[in-house]
Amino acid sequence: MDEIEILLVEDNPADLELTLRALKKNNIANKVQVAEDGEVALDFLFGQGQFADRNTDNKPKVVLLDLKLPKVDGLEVLRIIKADPKTQAIPVVVLTTSKQESDIIESYRLGVNSYIVKPVDFEKFVESVKELGMYWLLMNQPPM
Repeated sequence: MDEIEILLVEDNPADLELTLRALKKNNIANKVQVAEDGEVALDFLFGQGQFADRNTDNKPKVVLLDLKLPKVDGLEVLRIIKADPKTQAIPVVVLTTSKQESDIIESYRLGVNSYIVKPVDFEKFVESVKELGMYWLLMNQPPM
């Protein structure tokens, strides 16, 4: 399997399609793994379930994480990622519609790298995703 650059964790089909379109429009969609709930995201990261044969040394460069997810919610996914030495260095960007102060505070307490509220306007959203991709995939220097 090719190296995955972005793990996109999103359960809303419309938001998923918008995000993928925005990534494509900015030429950063070729190495995206989609997880439609928190359980699939964790299985992917830790090489469990349907991803049991995946080489977990190939970590995504960034996780784009919605908070409102079925099975395992986004805050729990974030807590597990940041608590495990194998995954804690992976940058996690919360990309959500939630403007709740409690979600923002808890996300940062758990170690999120960035918290972005999804713009409603598609062009603004495309621009936000472009900036996200440019920063996390090209400019950010992760630990080796």
